[in-house]
Amino acid sequence: MLPIHQHGESLIKWQAHGRRTGLLLSKGSRALSLERGSLLDLILRLKGVRTGLWEKAIDRLRNLDIEHDATALDPVLEAVEARLARYIPSNAPGRATKLHVSQLTREHLRKTMSFFLAMSADQEPVPFQQAGTGTLNTLVLALLSFIADLKPETVIFAMEEPEIAVPPHTQRRIADYLLQKTTQAFVTSHSPFVIERFAPAQTLLLSRGDDGTVSAKAVSEAIGLKDNDYKRFARRGLTECMLGRGAIVVEGVTEFIALPVAARRLEESIPNLQPLDIAGVTFFDADGADSMPKFGTFFKTLGIRTFSFYDAKPRKPEEKQRFADAFELDCEHTHKGFEDLVAAEMPPDRLWAFLSALRDGGENGQVAIPAARPSDDEIRKTARNALSGNKGAGWAARLFEECELAELPATVVAFLLEVHGRFPKPADPPPVLEEPAPAEAAPAGDAPA
Repeated sequence: MLPIHQHGESLIKWQAHGRRTGLLLSKGSRALSLERGSLLDLILRLKGVRTGLWEKAIDRLRNLDIEHDATALDPVLEAVEARLARYIPSNAPGRATKLHVSQLTREHLRKTMSFFLAMSADQEPVPFQQAGTGTLNTLVLALLSFIADLKPETVIFAMEEPEIAVPPHTQRRIADYLLQKTTQAFVTSHSPFVIERFAPAQTLLLSRGDDGTVSAKAVSEAIGLKDNDYKRFARRGLTECMLGRGAIVVEGVTEFIALPVAARRLEESIPNLQPLDIAGVTFFDADGADSMPKFGTFFKTLGIRTFSFYDAKPRKPEEKQRFADAFELDCEHTHKGFEDLVAAEMPPDRLWAFLSALRDGGENGQVAIPAARPSDDEIRKTARNALSGNKGAGWAARLFEECELAELPATVVAFLLEVHGRFPKPADPPPVLEEPAPAEAAPAGDAPA
């Protein structure tokens, strides 16, 4: 995903494009050193700082008497001098040998001087190389922003995956800085927390074909969604689906929570199934069946494969056609609600065990669950009422977690197996055959067998 506004990791490159200046982040550890071309060096030069740092440091280091604190070194150095004099006479006044902490040149000091930092009250300052990856990335960005503030009209940011090793709130703040404080920025990202901050017109979806070529599609060219829908659902899974290869669009929160559990149970039990998350298939809650076609159309026009799962309802032919056009696999199950499907298709024994656990744990709330087991029909009715009255509690998903594979609803299993069939597991690579060991030569004089 490439959000654009008209760093990845460490070292920057400073490039001039006419009157434009580019800040590019790539790998390396010099960014926070004081070597020539590092971030700190660039900041000092841009601000015109001339502190006499190197001259003063060299003078202090030259006059630092290391041997004063290590008197045991003195006889050793004298012995070295005496032995050296046997071969090379020294005409230097006083001692011929001396210990210094550096070679006393600017370039050597630039390489040895290190940036220290402490991030908590109980932490001693440590060299920046020992900080965590996320801290380093954020520190690099902070220094880059310093440079950008010094040249606000001429800086272009190019950042690779600013989300690496930083929490979501930091990812969003980085994206907000790029949008609000920079003239132009290019970002590659796999994080929905970064992508959601950019408008569709600022976002390109990158994909690699089977031949290795990379193509780009502007998200704003995808049809189906208005900007308000995009903004509303960006943080509710929309951008995550945009990063994948397939989207299973459901109509409500119960299916959104429960179907991934059923998919995982299938994958755990059937070894030849490729897990949907590895295949790049994401579940998406459209917040109502009527909204599902517009999201399906949006994903489909971005080149993402689309699948639907929703309740039965009387629909006009043109309404049903909208679903058929928007989804590669359009599944309208035969029940009027997902809770009806679960109650009707799961074994009464499993439903009763689930209801009994709710009752014994005091979780049933307003749902009346008898102490003695009622008839199968009554169990199904009570289970439907319990699930319907507690959609947000994730009870259907919890029920799926507790059941055996054979107890999962047949309609759910059939649908998920159909989706799995569209993303077959890659064939295992052929085994590496070991070459036979070379035959040992027969000792001289022995006749072959």
